[in-house]
Amino acid sequence: MLKDNKKKVRNCLILLLFIIIILPVAWLALLQFEGKKPSVTFDFPYTYIGISQEISGTVSDQGRGVRKLWISIMKDGRTVDLLVKTFPGTSIGKRGETLQIPFKFMIEPQNLGLTDGKAIMKTAVFDYSWRGLMKGNNTYLEKEIIIDTRPPEIDVLSTNHNLTQGGSGLVIYRTSEVGIKSGVSVGGHFFPGHPGLFKEKKIYLAFFSVNYRQSPNTDIFVTATDQAGNNARAGFAHYIKRKKFVKDTINISDGFLRMKMPEFNLSDKYGTLIDQYLEVNRNFRKKNSNRIKAEGLKTDNKIHWQGMFLRMKGKQQAGFADYRTYKYKGKVVDKQVHLGVDLADIKRAPVKASNSGKVVFIGKEGIYGKTVIIDHGFGLLSTYSHLSEMIAKKGEMVKKGDIIGRTGITGLAGGDHLHFGMLIHDTFVNPIEWWDAAWIRNNITDKIDFVRSGMGY
Repeated sequence: MLKDNKKKVRNCLILLLFIIIILPVAWLALLQFEGKKPSVTFDFPYTYIGISQEISGTVSDQGRGVRKLWISIMKDGRTVDLLVKTFPGTSIGKRGETLQIPFKFMIEPQNLGLTDGKAIMKTAVFDYSWRGLMKGNNTYLEKEIIIDTRPPEIDVLSTNHNLTQGGSGLVIYRTSEVGIKSGVSVGGHFFPGHPGLFKEKKIYLAFFSVNYRQSPNTDIFVTATDQAGNNARAGFAHYIKRKKFVKDTINISDGFLRMKMPEFNLSDKYGTLIDQYLEVNRNFRKKNSNRIKAEGLKTDNKIHWQGMFLRMKGKQQAGFADYRTYKYKGKVVDKQVHLGVDLADIKRAPVKASNSGKVVFIGKEGIYGKTVIIDHGFGLLSTYSHLSEMIAKKGEMVKKGDIIGRTGITGLAGGDHLHFGMLIHDTFVNPIEWWDAAWIRNNITDKIDFVRSGMGY
């Protein structure tokens, strides 16, 4: 009996010892020797490193916490540390202080003595686990990159760049690299260049515009950015002619408001009919114009058109960039700029495609009403608004002279007419130039022919 009691006491002591010492030690070991690897992610795939490149990303570890991050570059048998960072830990049994943290640093290869060419970027991250003889779990990555610190070269091939305020222009240029982002900067506004017209892939064509607000002193140059982020600029001879735009006054009547405002289906929260009209004329106008401009950014790298653009017969009622003052009951209530040409003939007159192209938009667009948009290629588009009927179908190719709709009074039109517009990418331009065969020959087609024939392309 005494033996049995001693045995029971011994077993209880062993159990107590197990509970007090062995279990906590086992639990602590399980925590400290956890096997989940840390992770590292970069904000985007760095394939090229230019003259100056910011690298950023995030390291994380949901186990014991991040202990160390090491990033380096190996080039020509030499390894250069870019970032070595150790993160604080805490006491045994607790996680490290850093479970997830962003990182950011700059690489300037020339200052590091790194030459252009292929290199290997190495990344390693360690956690606070006791695995690997206290070295912790680790994640190791290698990525091949290209160091390129030389900016691209630009050679402008076209000549005679004469423009008018609100008008269009064309420049043709060659770059030293393919696959780069390039185009024309006009007062800080970017017009993208496009390859594809010429056999040589390094030759780009860029339609651009000096808008109606920009002066003859506006800075214009070709710009190019390669895949490493290196930038280059090249100026070219140009002349910008001033243009005087028409100022017009439009009187808004209650009859007009009662006729037009129901089409926009505004609730009473917008106030009276004149309040609703101002909402449409100001805010809808901006939104609708931006929606139309967006079509110019999705263009074909191909010239669909040929020769002068057709002008619908009829009387011109309003011109491009007319400065309009709106009056209601003798008081000025608004001011806007008319970015198209209004043409009026008979009611429901047939509207023809001004030139060949792809129909990229069919629909009702606020102040413009029923609208058709045609892409003529390389960022050149024509728009047809206030239609009563849209005949063309989205996605179809139309030829110059094909009937695409009929004039009407949809949108903010006060009477039956066509609002005809032209766009270069996201900028409305004066359509009158494109109705002029001599202007097209001198400013567009002669430049293309010169590069094709005179330069052997």
